Amino acid sequence: MGKIKAKKRYKKVGLAPGSVIYTGDKSSKKLFIEAFDYNHEQCIDKELNNVEDIFEFKNSNSISWINLNGLNHVNEIEKLGKHFNLHPLVLEDIVSISQRPKIDEYDDYLFVVLKMLYHDENETIISEQVSFVLGKNYVLSFQEADGDVFDTVRERIKHGKGRVRTMQADYLLYILMDAIVDHYFSIIENLSDKIEDYESRIFSGNVDKSINQDIQDLKREVLRVRRAIFPLREVISRIEKHESPLILDKTKTYYRDIYDHIVQVSENIDIYREMIWSLMDMYMTTISNKMNEVMKVLTIMASIFIPLTFIAGIYGMNFDYIPELHYKYSYFVLWGIMIAIFIGMLIYFKRKKWL
Repeated sequence: MGKIKAKKRYKKVGLAPGSVIYTGDKSSKKLFIEAFDYNHEQCIDKELNNVEDIFEFKNSNSISWINLNGLNHVNEIEKLGKHFNLHPLVLEDIVSISQRPKIDEYDDYLFVVLKMLYHDENETIISEQVSFVLGKNYVLSFQEADGDVFDTVRERIKHGKGRVRTMQADYLLYILMDAIVDHYFSIIENLSDKIEDYESRIFSGNVDKSINQDIQDLKREVLRVRRAIFPLREVISRIEKHESPLILDKTKTYYRDIYDHIVQVSENIDIYREMIWSLMDMYMTTISNKMNEVMKVLTIMASIFIPLTFIAGIYGMNFDYIPELHYKYSYFVLWGIMIAIFIGMLIYFKRKKWL
């Protein structure tokens, strides 16, 4: 079954606040930077060779999306942060991948952290931190490595689909966040399929020792997904209530749509948590029922043989004067009594519906 790949977490003990140290384990040999600069008439997209090429986009008259892959290149990120006047704590949070989804407000930009969830080719859930910086006419995004959920956004910008090329940078941030949230639905759909599969296996009686571990893994998976998604309600709520020229009133309506999606996903996750606990109860009940069936059979067999053992014990004693010992047909009579007792007890158990 698919699992969420766990990230290594390192405690930066003793370091000063604002220390820019990458805490992940994805080391990109090459820093990859892509830029989209657009307005309602045209779009320019290109791959940049170094951080200095980004600087020209800060004061552009058009809208710019700069996507940077490779958080282990901390020196380049510090150069970028210095040019865009990013706070040292923002730079620290960008490269510290264990951040909880959040939003920080500064004078001339907003800093947003999300968790991007998607499946790889092995149906493993990949959890990756994505950081956004929203400025007046630009959005900076920071990822650990190649691979994301933004292909549809790229297509919309390149070909002018929808209203993205007629809107401001706050709308660009919205469609990037919306792309991440939309992929949450595919994640929870996959979780739902797994729960249904386990339910079918348990109800069919096709249970083995492995299913217990599978259910435990699924429970941890759901908890990790919930941890990544649940804080987003607070993030979107603060964006809606934020009084800043960076977020236009007409764009807040779209953010409310993201909020509705987050609520829906969160409710589904909570339902799945309850269903997984029910799966554990169903599994334990199934195991208990199987044990009861075994014990019932053993008890019935023992109950049948108790009187037979009693009779055999009586006539197995070494007394000289047992009246039936010298009777010609004693052996056959004794067998008849035992068989009659056996059949009589089976009929009694059947009438009591114990068999």
